[in-house]
Amino acid sequence: MNMAALLRLMQLVSPALPIGAFAYSHGLEWAREAGWVADERGVEAWIGGLLREIWGRLDVPVLRRMAGALSSGDETALLRWAELLQACRESAELRAEDRLMGRALARLLAELGMGGAARWIADARCSLPLLWACAAVHWKVPLGAATAGLLWTYVEHQVAAAVKLVPLGQTAGQTILARLGAGIPDAVATGLTLSDADIGAAAPALAIASSLHETQYTRLFRS
Repeated sequence: MNMAALLRLMQLVSPALPIGAFAYSHGLEWAREAGWVADERGVEAWIGGLLREIWGRLDVPVLRRMAGALSSGDETALLRWAELLQACRESAELRAEDRLMGRALARLLAELGMGGAARWIADARCSLPLLWACAAVHWKVPLGAATAGLLWTYVEHQVAAAVKLVPLGQTAGQTILARLGAGIPDAVATGLTLSDADIGAAAPALAIASSLHETQYTRLFRS
């Protein structure tokens, strides 16, 4: 990866990226309320499960295919994968989380002069992986690095939510982040080699947590 692409990837994975990721717990807030996640070990197990069984098996291979469709100008394939990704989000909150962060990134990319980004702001098929793919293709970020960056962003924000919710100390959070980060290369490698028929993930506990979070009495997070 050349230096320009590396710096653009660093911009994408920065916690300062204004896409509102800090506002979402991805079901973790309910899992904490229900006692499913209660300590450092539980946090690592919960987020590690998401990394291996959902993001690595759904977001990574779909991002790969959306990036390929963007590179080849295949609009039909791009929309098909965008719709599949939305269909695989198992609750209204998870769909809204993905769509709203995608729209925020679309607005940012449009402000940065990326042609075609603005079209997704009002499109219901918008998602964070879709706009991540747009940025990676436009900035020539290699696919492996781009998908690793997306997984890092997911993991980092989940750990940040856990630090507030469990609560955990900052050192414990960084320890979990380091251990989970070590699993990202394997998740990327697995996701990039999946066939079309093998793409997908089922996470009943996440779906239940996210659905029940919609009516949770007190909430710090939007999902």
